[in-house]
Amino acid sequence: MNDFGQFAKAQGPKLVPFLVTLVLYFSLVRKDPQGELWTTVLKCLPIVALMFYVVAKGISLKKEYRRSLWILLGLVFSSGGDALLNINLFPFGMISFGVAHVFYISAFGWKPVKWLIGSALYVAVSFFIYFVHQNLDEILIIGVPIYCFLITTMLWRSLARAVDSRNFLTIFCAIGAILFVISDALIAVTMFVGVPLPCARLQIMITYYAAQFAIALSTADDGQRSFRKKIK
Repeated sequence: MNDFGQFAKAQGPKLVPFLVTLVLYFSLVRKDPQGELWTTVLKCLPIVALMFYVVAKGISLKKEYRRSLWILLGLVFSSGGDALLNINLFPFGMISFGVAHVFYISAFGWKPVKWLIGSALYVAVSFFIYFVHQNLDEILIIGVPIYCFLITTMLWRSLARAVDSRNFLTIFCAIGAILFVISDALIAVTMFVGVPLPCARLQIMITYYAAQFAIALSTADDGQRSFRKKIK
């Protein structure tokens, strides 16, 4: 508990901008945005604040900070995707998020492999793609399967790291990856299946920001060994 208290004390101040921008977004954007500049800025600000966190907690070009660099780049392209989606450029936003997932995959690495986890996830996403493909247009019928493959791979790599790890941050990162998939699944359900979800934007954005927060926070112990919180 003392270790966790020290961790919270060290990381908390760097996360204040993220909390402030979250409050601004959910307080001021009361309905689905229509592409206005101010809603686009407010939507991107929490992710920009997470970029600030990754840089502020410490980053360099050294090998021990490579994960932080990959995740920082993932956040950059996520912010770009947020902006593109907000101005109704869905295919381009999906591409930007796809690139973000490539960086997250690079950050999570390929060891341990855990083929069973990957196989189960790919089977599940294949059924999903089969179910929605008839509702996709000429562009999305290619883009959506590719994006689904990338986010599924991102989830697989985060879960694979967490299964054998007793590190709190690694497990928390995997929870973030799960929330990311949930957020995108909610988008898919509303866009491609036509299911009217109550407070859909709130559900999508809350899970999305929580996902990005968990992924960004997982870089807290890069370059040092002071926080190795064990799950008992």
